This record gives sequence, structure tokens and C-alpha cells, in this order.
Amino acid sequence: MIESLKQLREQAVKELGTISDLALLDEFVVKYFGRKQGKLTFVLRSLKNLDERQRKIMGTDANEVKIEIWHLIDERRQAIKKMGKKEFIDLTIDGAKPELGHLHPITKIRQEIENIFKSMGFAVMLGPEIESDYYNFEALNIPKDHPARDMFDTFYIKDGDNLVLRTHTSPMQARIMENHKPPFAVIIPGKTYRNEATDARHEHTFHQIEGLVVDENVTLAQLKWTLETLIKNLFGKEIKTQFRPSYFPFTEPSVEVLMSCIFCKQKGCSICGQSGWLEVLGAGMVHPKVFEAAGYPKGKYSGFAFGLGIMRFAMLKYNIPDIRMFHQNDQRFLNQF
Repeated sequence: MIESLKQLREQAVKELGTISDLALLDEFVVKYFGRKQGKLTFVLRSLKNLDERQRKIMGTDANEVKIEIWHLIDERRQAIKKMGKKEFIDLTIDGAKPELGHLHPITKIRQEIENIFKSMGFAVMLGPEIESDYYNFEALNIPKDHPARDMFDTFYIKDGDNLVLRTHTSPMQARIMENHKPPFAVIIPGKTYRNEATDARHEHTFHQIEGLVVDENVTLAQLKWTLETLIKNLFGKEIKTQFRPSYFPFTEPSVEVLMSCIFCKQKGCSICGQSGWLEVLGAGMVHPKVFEAAGYPKGKYSGFAFGLGIMRFAMLKYNIPDIRMFHQNDQRFLNQF
């Protein structure tokens, strides 16, 4: 693979030297960095198939080649522009229209998800990003000595003040139930934070959407229909779903929701681990302890809750291989959307 990367670099450098037209340069960028067929993009995606030692070595080499080629592209673009410059300014030429901005991919997928839920009668609410330990954990059936706290690598604002950067959007479950009388159906989008190392699949700052439905006689079947409706509207009517038992401290029973792999059509590929299925979100029926903490009468209400990663859905929908791309503000990446 190292030899292939070396040959790819030599080929790219040689090809760049022959380009003298901006349109051809743009075609070169797509050829090597396009999301679907880019030669270097393919190499970067292949890194996940290596063992940890090889991945570290190859990842460093591939990143250096990527940076070098981008620098050469920028230099070539400036050289081509200088070749076409005139020595005078023609004031009779119409001015260039300014380029209009467009939505970030996270904003696009968030709005699409929100609109799907709005069509099902959900309201959209927001919550604080700095939370108390009580709402982030205790009101959700996660007391201080609960082992589930190990699931959340938490940023604490200051020792002893019981304030945290929220680790999930679930604290709004408790806040909404304290201040609203059922029935209600809401989603809560927003940023969340985890104190963990970043890589192609993990970020310390990410975006979630929490969902909560509470009424009398709410069932798991209603939860299943709601999430199937979301997934099919986002990815296509042919997509299959699967629900398997899981554990979350604030729901009982709890489920993991899987959808059929959109990349291999369930034939098995490296992205789905040859299983044909992709895990996309967690959900379950609201735990009685959460109702109790909110002061609801015992046994009167039932409900379901779910949480999904907006960036995870964007990566699947737009075939983005690295979650870190969302926060790099690279115009070459953002202009594709």
C-alpha cells in the first residue's frame, strides 16, 4: 500500500505539471479528492482495513501526501490565474456577481430531520448546553455511583459546582416533563460534548437530536413506526430496519435501531462489518424512575424517547468518510454541498 501511495503521489505531481486551464484543474481535484471516486479518497477510506500499527504509519504518510498535493494545486491555480492577467483594467466589463452562501451539511440534515418530525406532529425545542449534574445524570436515573456514568466522558465546568457541558440532549427529557403536562411530542436538537480523543468516527463536540413522546398508553409499536418513518424518509422506502435489545439507564426496555446498509445493499462490506446492517440510533420506553423524578403520578403515563447523531446521519447520507471534516471549515469540502 505504501508503494501504491508513492505511485499515486508521483502520478498526481506529474499530471499537475501539464495543467494550464482552471477547468482542467477542477477536474483534477475531483479525480483525486472526489467523495465517491477520488483516488486519494479511496486510499484514505482503505486505512480502516489495516491493523492499528499499519494504520498509524499509513495514516501519517497519506495525510502528508494529501497536504502536499493540495499545496501544489493551490500554487498551480495561482500560476494559471497570473498567466491570464491583463496589464490594464477594463472598466466597461460587467462586475462579477458575488457568490451566494449555502447551508452547512450539518444544518441541511438537521433541517431535513426536523421537517420529517414536524410532519408527524412533533414540536421543536432547545435546551441549555451547560447543564447541572442533576439534569444531565440524576434526573435520568444515573445517580453519582451509577456505573452508567462510565458511558459518558464528561467535561466538568469546575470541580465542586456540579455544572457540566451536556453529554447528550437527554437532559431536556427531565426539563420538559417538569414544565409541561402530557400529551406532548417534541424533538430537541443541539450540540453535545464528550471528553474523548478525536478520530475519523469520534468528536469531542457533536450534534444530536433527542425525541420524547409522553401520553397515556404510548407503546413500543408507536416508537417503532416513528423511527421507521424517519429512516425511510431520509434514506429511501426500500431501507429495512431492525430493533435489538440494548441498555440505557433512562429507558426500559431499551433498543438499538439498525438499518440495512445503504452502501452494499446488505451484501456485506467493510462499512457495515460484513453484517449488512448499520447501527444508527438508540431508543426505548421512558423509564419509570424518570417519570418519578419529574413528579408524574405512578403508572398514569407512558412514553418513548430516542437519540440520534446528526453528524452520523450526515456521514451516511452524503458518504463522508471522516467526522472531523465537519469542523475544519475547508471551503473545498463545504462547496460540495
